[in-house]
Order: sequence, then C-alpha cells, then structure tokens
Amino acid sequence: MHNTSLLFILLTIATLGCHAQNAPYRVGTPSADGTGKFYMGREIAQVMGAGGGSWLERDERQEEENTQLAIEKMRLRPNFQVADIGAGTGYYSFRMAAKLPQGKVWAVEIQDEFIRYLQERKATLQDAVVNVVKGTLTSPNLPENSLDLAIMVDVYHELTYPQEVLQAIRKSLKPGGRLLLIEYRGEDPAIAIKPIHKTTVLQLNRELEANGFRLALRDESLPIQHFLMYEKKQ
Repeated sequence: MHNTSLLFILLTIATLGCHAQNAPYRVGTPSADGTGKFYMGREIAQVMGAGGGSWLERDERQEEENTQLAIEKMRLRPNFQVADIGAGTGYYSFRMAAKLPQGKVWAVEIQDEFIRYLQERKATLQDAVVNVVKGTLTSPNLPENSLDLAIMVDVYHELTYPQEVLQAIRKSLKPGGRLLLIEYRGEDPAIAIKPIHKTTVLQLNRELEANGFRLALRDESLPIQHFLMYEKKQ
C-alpha cells in the first residue's frame, strides 16, 4: 500500500472517531455570551463564573423570582435526598436543607471558587444536611439510585455536555425520582435576560425526551421562570 493511501486511511479513521465522540454536538459561530457549541439546535451559553456570586445572592432575588414559592412547589419531604446541580453559592441548597431534617442535599459544583464558598458557608451555618460535591463537565458524580429529586436552577442552558449530564442524572435518580428545571422563559421577550440565557419549553422538552425523561408537571406561576418537573421514562 502506498504511503499516501495509508495516510489518507489513518486521517479518515481519526476524523470519524472525532465526529463519533462529538456526534450530539455541532460547532458554529458563537454569539454574544455563547460558546459556539450547539445541542439539538440550541447554542450552549457560557458558564457564569464565581464572580457572579453576588448576583445569585442579591437582595432582590426573592422579589424578582419568588424563590420561596419555587421551594414550596418542590413538595420536599423531610427525608428526601436532593441534588442541587450547579449550586453556585448554595442559595437554594441551604434553603432546601431547612426542610430536610432527616434528608440530605448534594450541592454540586464544578468551579473551585464556588466549592470553597459552599464549604465555608456550611461551616459558618454549622449545617449537617448539605454535602458539597465536586462535579465534572460530564457528570455530577452522584451515587446511582440515590436521589428523590435533582434540581437545576438557571443552570441547564449552560451545561457544556447536556446529554452526558442528563444521562448521569437519570442514573442517580431513584425509581420515581424527578428532575426539576427552573429556567428563564425564552418565549417572553419582555423578560430582561439575555436570550441565550433563556429557554423555551418546546426546546427543553425536545432535549429531555431524547435523554429518557418526560414532562410530568409544567407550572408557570413563578414571575419570570419556567418550573418544569420531569420524570424518568420507563
């Protein structure tokens, strides 16, 4: 075999392997605050860094988003095992912990700055419910069949590998366990959030259905966010 033919075959194999590895995703021109990486037609947004922690803890958040109502709608039971994926500063983690005296909250983060913040806050509060977990871009690193509920609050649209993360979450849910997405409404242009950081129910359902979930509850009573509860398809 000629060297040029062998080289062509090797390059073809390498290219096919690369395409197979990145098959769910497409790369294009990034928009403002976008990554240029697309999943099922949706551009993945850039991740908010730890510098945005003060925005997560802003005084106006309860008024703007009614986070208390969101937690009430989760219908947490005292012994629930809950994962807050992309926990950030733990705004939701520690508030949920107050409702889980016999349960546990897994506060999952991939950014070291947030990991340190969560650990310091846990120590300051002398909290015994929240467990800080270092996740990866492809997995929250949680035990299989361990969760009653996993939540992502304004996080899903920033996942670098949504397909892989959804598959990992699905494995971590108990039979009957659910996944909650709270996302800014992409259908409403009046909501003053950059479009790439908003999502539509149509798009979310498309992506979740493709990864073994079905929509069990859609609630639009929050001021500016979707409240979407998904269950595993059997």
